[in-house]
Formats: sequence, C-alpha cells, structure tokens
Amino acid sequence: MHKKGRYNLMSYVEGKVKWVLRVEGLAILLLSTCMYHFQNYGWETFFIYFLVPDISFLGYLISDRIGAIAYNCAHSLIGPSLFLSLSLFVDNSISQLIGLIWVAHIGFDRALGYGLKYSKGFGYTHLGKIGKVKNA
Repeated sequence: MHKKGRYNLMSYVEGKVKWVLRVEGLAILLLSTCMYHFQNYGWETFFIYFLVPDISFLGYLISDRIGAIAYNCAHSLIGPSLFLSLSLFVDNSISQLIGLIWVAHIGFDRALGYGLKYSKGFGYTHLGKIGKVKNA
C-alpha cells in the first residue's frame, strides 16, 4: 500500500517468536536487576527511578506521531547502552546506575508485551496490538 510517498506497512511479531521476545525481555530485566544488586546500589533509588521512562507517554498528549517518537526514544536500548558504555570508560557509577535501571524498565515492558510504537497509535507496537486496539 502506498500513501503519500511512503509505504504504509505495519508488521507485527506473531506466534512463538513473540513469546521468545517476551522471554528475552524478562531475561534483560533479570540480568540488569542482578547486576544492579551486585553493584550494591540502593533499592529505594531503583524503585524511585524505575518508571521515569514512562514520562515519554506525555508525547501522546501532542500527537500519536510525537508520542511514538518520545516513547521509542525512552524505550529503545540505545540510550541505556550509551550510559553503560560510558560507565566502562569513565569511572562514573551514576551512568551505570542510570543504565541498569533504564535497561530493567525496558526489559519489564518487553516482558509484558509492550513493544516499540508505531505512529498509528499507542496500541500499535512491534510486538503486536495492545490495549483497546487488540480487540478491535
């Protein structure tokens, strides 16, 4: 399907592959949480900042497109990977702490089936439809 010079294709993961990706999200959550624990960081800090990436939902107040961009920026592994990489080269436990909490949040969301968003709306993710659009 062609729409305004762009292909309007949306594909979703289906079947057993979807479950592999959700288990992978759980593994990411468990690994980052264990690494956080073994660094002796405080659990109060973990729980305070665990949901910070969800501030990106505010983008949906502007539009579905802006919401998807904001959500994907906050829920891609690129950002926390940069923080964790920085912590390898600079003695900076803050960047490691941020990276581990951020990765744990992403793993948690992916384990629940919340994937990266398409600009069509919040319910359209790379892991399939969620919420109200799932039943539509």
